[in-house]
Amino acid sequence: MRPDTPAENVDHHAEAARLERTAGLYPADAEALLLQAAAHLELAADRPAASTLYDRLLAGQGDLENPHLVRALKAANLWEYGHEAEARAIIDGVRAAAPRDPAPWVIVAEALETHDELEAAQETFTEGARLLLTEGQEPPYATRPLLFGRHRVRRMLGAAHDAWDSMADTLHSSSVSLDELHDPKRVWSLGSNNPAELEAEISRLRSELGTYREALSRPFPVAVLHWPAAELSELLDAYPTLAAEYPSHEAHLATIEASLRELAASGTPNLGIVTATVPSYEAFAASEGTTPSDITLLPQYATTLAARGRATEWPPERGAGCWCGSGRAYGECHGA
Repeated sequence: MRPDTPAENVDHHAEAARLERTAGLYPADAEALLLQAAAHLELAADRPAASTLYDRLLAGQGDLENPHLVRALKAANLWEYGHEAEARAIIDGVRAAAPRDPAPWVIVAEALETHDELEAAQETFTEGARLLLTEGQEPPYATRPLLFGRHRVRRMLGAAHDAWDSMADTLHSSSVSLDELHDPKRVWSLGSNNPAELEAEISRLRSELGTYREALSRPFPVAVLHWPAAELSELLDAYPTLAAEYPSHEAHLATIEASLRELAASGTPNLGIVTATVPSYEAFAASEGTTPSDITLLPQYATTLAARGRATEWPPERGAGCWCGSGRAYGECHGA
């Protein structure tokens, strides 16, 4: 589907089928592709089929990068077509698991909000913020929807501003304040006969659109390629000429951290790490019409993975595991 295809002209079932076929060709990207396919099925109002895709992903959850995200999406989808009890159980499970990725928190909190469970939504946004935000530090971009969603729900509950609400106001870059954007009376103001209110509503909508476009236009991360030990060993066995680039796995890991710190010190924003696999790399080389032995292909492969949304933000969130996969916290491993 072309990015400029009007939404009303999209055959969501056909697009979902195409993405499923593509997932079969590129197993390393199957998770992201099947999530997109499920989104198309939800847009086509075929929610049972979307749930089937989520179940398919969860059946092989040992290979998932973010099983909590898949569960959160499944819960939100189930609730939309009448499976409230199952959705609530999954939401409780996601909250109990305390994922270090903000996306599952936002999805389950918004599911609760959509179904008028405002107190529970506020609690969920707050739990996620408390877990992922570090006092005295500016929240990473990915965590800001937690603060914005929490502000919105508390505005609907009529709660007084607290420190996190004030932080959300500060981080919000639009010319229209969050208090105005989250005003519960906005729903009926558009139907007003007062030209001043109509003009104000149009201004607010334009501001929301501008914020949304800004989020979409953010560049994908400047990504550094990470080969897990087993994958690097397989890569060098198959393509020994790459040994000059990767003298050892320990040196490879040290180079990644050093490169990212150097980029950060130079002011480069939006840094990330993409994890490589040999089959995915070989498929990419074939698509480029070249051999995997070509060292110049490695940065192109990293950029392509990042553009597909495969990058993990660097540095990791507070208390999160190290990006190298050692099982230790980042602060006790490469972040020491």
